[in-house]
Amino acid sequence: MNETPATLYQIADEEIRKCIQAYLTLTKASKGLSNVTPDMVQDERTRAILLAGLGLRGVLLSATDACEECRRRRALPFDLEAGITTGVYVNIRACGMRFLQCVEKLTDGFRRFDPAFIQTNPHLLPLLQHLAGVFSKAALKREIGRVSDTAISKPAAERLAQMLQSRVDPSKVNKGEVLQRLESTLEGIVRDLVGRVLLESIVEMALKDRGLPFKREQEYDSLPGVVYDFRADFVVPHETEPKAFIEVRKSSSRHASLYAKDKMFSAINWKGRNRQLLAVLVVDGEWTGETLRVMAKVFDYVVPMQRVSDLVDTLDAYLKGDKSKLKWLIEFKIAEARTTEP
Repeated sequence: MNETPATLYQIADEEIRKCIQAYLTLTKASKGLSNVTPDMVQDERTRAILLAGLGLRGVLLSATDACEECRRRRALPFDLEAGITTGVYVNIRACGMRFLQCVEKLTDGFRRFDPAFIQTNPHLLPLLQHLAGVFSKAALKREIGRVSDTAISKPAAERLAQMLQSRVDPSKVNKGEVLQRLESTLEGIVRDLVGRVLLESIVEMALKDRGLPFKREQEYDSLPGVVYDFRADFVVPHETEPKAFIEVRKSSSRHASLYAKDKMFSAINWKGRNRQLLAVLVVDGEWTGETLRVMAKVFDYVVPMQRVSDLVDTLDAYLKGDKSKLKWLIEFKIAEARTTEP
């Protein structure tokens, strides 16, 4: 039985996880990118991540030259999202090109669109959609019904085949234009993966690499607090006897203060209920210095994403009994006011 080919989304998901792992390996070896040496960036994926994060997208340099650029740009903040997503874009753009070549071959040069071919190759739907000149999923649904790149029903395949047969003139197909229109689909895929996978997956992989027990937000009901029970991004080792919680947040300078208030109240709420709870905030983006200083008065650790490997060392030591890692004890309780008669 033939395996169903991977979709563009699945391919991008696999690539972003490989990029995250390469980034973690690099940051751990280089002490948070503070000392990058050529032997650390021999792999092309790792080198591309480093250069793109420093603002050098699409630049091909040797390992030695990449390290020199790292030293030249040491004062620049590392753009994690740019670093990780650059490799993903390179990969899925190449896949998009291969998918288009596959469509061209299986349709005899865009001449014959067989419903059976469409139904058995749902992963090619984004290319077929753009060939037909349909630029959104909503518009495609109005035209042929509900379809996806993992499953296309026989009636929908027949309607899509009719649409393609009537709209596609093989003599006028410009493959470059089709791939350019596909960019909107690829950008949507990468945006979704950044929001769903990137930052928290970096923390998750670092914890797993060290073998520390933890639960992610979707894996437990709530973490008890003084005012309310809610869920942190990560709880270590679990919610019934929590030793630490980790919140992960990307911010811009414009929203830093708002995010800080929200995260600090969560920390006070949880630490006020759990005296031995280590509060950790992992940050990325353009936080203001003053905001970070204020949060450091509540959180035991406020660390940038590139030092997450060091953070895991700290958590490991705390779980093994190093009480010096706990900085703040928060005494916080709410009691009913009682008046007595004179």
